Amino acid sequence: MSAEAEEVAHDTVEAAVRAQLAKAFGGVRGIIEAAVPTIAFTMSWILSEDLKLSLIISITLSVLLLLVRIIQRSTPQFVINSLIGIAIGAFFASRTGDAKDYFLPGILWNATYMVGMLISIVARWPVVGFLIGSVTGDPTAWHKDQGIVRLCTRLTWLLMLPCAVRVAVQGPVYLFGGGDEAVAALGFAKIVMGWPLQVAALGAMLWMLGRGRTPIKPPVAPA
Repeated sequence: MSAEAEEVAHDTVEAAVRAQLAKAFGGVRGIIEAAVPTIAFTMSWILSEDLKLSLIISITLSVLLLLVRIIQRSTPQFVINSLIGIAIGAFFASRTGDAKDYFLPGILWNATYMVGMLISIVARWPVVGFLIGSVTGDPTAWHKDQGIVRLCTRLTWLLMLPCAVRVAVQGPVYLFGGGDEAVAALGFAKIVMGWPLQVAALGAMLWMLGRGRTPIKPPVAPA
């Protein structure tokens, strides 16, 4: 669909952002595909304390999920994203020999996202605004309307919240925890604070978006 066609289909900011958010989430299947390799790694480590075996099981499951997507000719985007994260985590853990390093890239990734979104809010260029730009074809026109900027700022806070919670909870466990307890706690936290927390934030964003009808085109200033 062209930018012009999408702009016709979404005549309000709320509708455009809802549509773009829907594309960014993989639904129930995406949630399961993201959780299964982490569950497998955590359970395998708890039962065997064999890092190599746990990494092999986790990566193998991710590859199998990817193959199923390819065979079904459905979008592999969410599995590929998960597989990349798992592969990086496996590299960290295999290099150090410490199973909890499997979770370090995820913590760092969330911290990076959190800082990036916070900077965008402080600079008054909230990242959610660029979702509107991707629909209209003009990445910055939305910034001319302060009402849209305020709405996108609130939405960006909600989008950032899951990242901040993950860092606040998982960071101390990684830094100060040790042994099987730390790996189990990080695995549990990653699952509970992964897609479920993201879906909760999405629900809050959709609730906020359902309350208004902000025109997608900023008002034209009189000559």
